[in-house]
Amino acid sequence: MSKPTLHSIHVALGLRSYPVWIGAGLLADHTHWRPLLRGRHALVISNTTVAPLYLPRIEAGLEGLHWSSFLLDDGEAHKSFANVGHALDALGQLGATRDACVIALGGGVVGDLAGFSAACWMRGIDFIQMPTTLLAMVDSSVGGKTGVNLPVGKNLAGAFHQPRAVIADIDTLATLPAREYRAGLAEVVKGAAIGDEAFFIWLEQHADALVARDVDTVLEAISRKVEYKAGVVARDETEQGERALLNFGHTFGHALETAGHYTALLHGEAVAIGMLLAAQLSERLGMSEAADTARLRQLLHRLDLPVAFPPGMAAQQLLELMRLDKKNSAGQLRLILWRGISRAEIVGGVAEAQVLALLDDAVADAQPGA
Repeated sequence: MSKPTLHSIHVALGLRSYPVWIGAGLLADHTHWRPLLRGRHALVISNTTVAPLYLPRIEAGLEGLHWSSFLLDDGEAHKSFANVGHALDALGQLGATRDACVIALGGGVVGDLAGFSAACWMRGIDFIQMPTTLLAMVDSSVGGKTGVNLPVGKNLAGAFHQPRAVIADIDTLATLPAREYRAGLAEVVKGAAIGDEAFFIWLEQHADALVARDVDTVLEAISRKVEYKAGVVARDETEQGERALLNFGHTFGHALETAGHYTALLHGEAVAIGMLLAAQLSERLGMSEAADTARLRQLLHRLDLPVAFPPGMAAQQLLELMRLDKKNSAGQLRLILWRGISRAEIVGGVAEAQVLALLDDAVADAQPGA
């Protein structure tokens, strides 16, 4: 089998522009990323699952530098201020100067925390994203959103801090557990659902190949999603308008993650359920047709993603968590809804009673025997 084609995508942000490289063997081929390290110091932030597998592949590229690594335990619960403190301590022990670089080797948790730590050290140093999960490749590694979770909610502390580059080596997907791989597909669907109907149709046509992890199909899906997100980020870097659409399903999804203590659902699973809830609410509000909701449900089902609540969720608690969402304004819910596939929009002043009724129905449907 021939080596997959290298895809290069440009995130156009003026002086903060950077490349996203997607292909095979990129971690070991340090010719792409070593020239981006400007100083003598580098800190690799990874986790205890990923580092044994992939840290050896990048060590040759760090030769001649003063570098060290800081490893998180695996899981969303470890994206915390405490671990940012540990990462900053590691930079201090390294003697990292203003031209140092943080390398994020892992999934979304690692990338978010590493980027936030880089943003904090000396008010901002370089970092490079090396995503090793599908979800991180198609979403969290691109766009410069960094941050950590607080006990009251997800991603409530953070900063916009763009990476120097994103190195997405699809070889790492070979060791990704099936559940985490499927969770990444939810973010692929999201990009198509909010603004690219042709891509949505393509996903419907290639769902089986994506589930089977056909290399060429996966590479195409990653590239199309990243190209879409890069365009949105270039037009609205700090989420003042259009970029908020990328949160389709996330207000519901983040509430589900938090209510489940970051163990009941993976991020992508919560987003899948959240997107369907957003589509159902749009339908109830007369914004969209039942046929659009059905197409979304069918695609998520074919990709083996959840479309119903896990047991143990409480509608009122979820609504209270949704009130903490960063998009809300003047004490009113501000949701990303749609008028059908590829036509998402920001909707303010959504009545809490309507949202609570939807959540009540979803909780009831999740009960045994329902």
